[in-house]
Amino acid sequence: MQDMENRDKESIDRESIDKASLDRESRERVLLVGVDTGEEENFDRSMQELMNLAEACDMQVAGIITQKLEKVNNAMYIGSGKVKEVRDYARDIGAGTVIFDNALSPSQVRNLNDALELPVMDRTNLILDIFAMRAKSREAKLQVETARLKYLLPRLVGMRDALGRQGGTSGSMSNKGVGEKKLELDRRKIEHRISQLKKELEEVSRDRKTQRKRRMGSRMPQVALVGYTNAGKSTIMNRMLELYGSNPDKRVLEKDMLFATLETSVRNIETGDNRPFFLVDTVGFIHKLPHGLIEAFHSTLEEVMYADLLVQVVDFSDPEYKQQMKVTAQTLKELGAGDIPMIYALNKADLLPGGELPKIKGDHIYMSAVNGIGIPELTDQIKKRIYAEHVEERFLIPYRQGAVASYFCENATVLEQKYLEEGIYLHVRCHKQDADKYEAYKYIA
Repeated sequence: MQDMENRDKESIDRESIDKASLDRESRERVLLVGVDTGEEENFDRSMQELMNLAEACDMQVAGIITQKLEKVNNAMYIGSGKVKEVRDYARDIGAGTVIFDNALSPSQVRNLNDALELPVMDRTNLILDIFAMRAKSREAKLQVETARLKYLLPRLVGMRDALGRQGGTSGSMSNKGVGEKKLELDRRKIEHRISQLKKELEEVSRDRKTQRKRRMGSRMPQVALVGYTNAGKSTIMNRMLELYGSNPDKRVLEKDMLFATLETSVRNIETGDNRPFFLVDTVGFIHKLPHGLIEAFHSTLEEVMYADLLVQVVDFSDPEYKQQMKVTAQTLKELGAGDIPMIYALNKADLLPGGELPKIKGDHIYMSAVNGIGIPELTDQIKKRIYAEHVEERFLIPYRQGAVASYFCENATVLEQKYLEEGIYLHVRCHKQDADKYEAYKYIA
């Protein structure tokens, strides 16, 4: 065993494994495997993240093996000589499943299952498992099930053992466990189920579009919180709701875990100065987020596309925060939201030594959401940006033009309203386009 640990082309990093998890015998023991081809900007970080994902899926990481290769093996992902070592080591540590850091092709899954004589998972499957565990709303469950079935479809052969270990873990498919359900489905049934899910999601999507159309009709600006998973988006939303006296029942789930929430929540933030806005909390992103999930959650994530402003929430205490910002930028680009104006909430800045909080540098706000530090400053920056094209105007609208007065009441912030002999006097804060459009009714004292 000692010889294997010292070999140049692999590292078994026992010290990085969470010691507490090793004592939880009820958790499934897993072995993580990764291949470093040199293309990964930070391979060690990717493996650490894989470990975090496994633990988020309530697994016990018993060992890690990595290998350096110029390119992954088409047949086995890892080198053919490495397969036996992985199999032997998995037996030594009592691992019940081997998890690979990248997406595996159907043939690689089949070959590895046969060679390792153990269930095999890849990073995509692991993230899908976490999403299935976290899904609460009907829409999220439908989206996760769609992504899982599309992932499963080309992998039916050779995945029976891997699917069996998942039976009953997430409950995202009807009333049966995910694994049990998958074991019963053949290709034709899966395709039929995907078709059913698509119709159900279209129905849910119509409801979401109706709600969005109603919000957009109010002309109230929309701000979306985006960023890496567990960066603090939900915490920021809850602190804003608390600070501005909103209904406590409107709070969203706030928990220190990967993908704590999969639901997109929209809340009305009333700041008390007649400059309200809708705040959207979105599902978090992660390195190598499966494309199938982005596709399945598109109707939810498209709320981002309709935002007037994005607030990218960054875990500033994470040494890899710059890389996480790159992942967020790339994901937003895939969603078609890469050109929306953005400000940056550098959260958890209190965990770093030195400096007073909060500090604002341009479009960067340094803050600690959990302690409420920086929330007022972030809110001020949001309002400055989203109301930059709004102006205060006074109008005198003839009574025969009541539709114009109604328009302003519905699409502007009415600061004062009086009924005069000549007509309806309105003092409003409105978009400059509306002010220009109804310039003929501007009030001249």
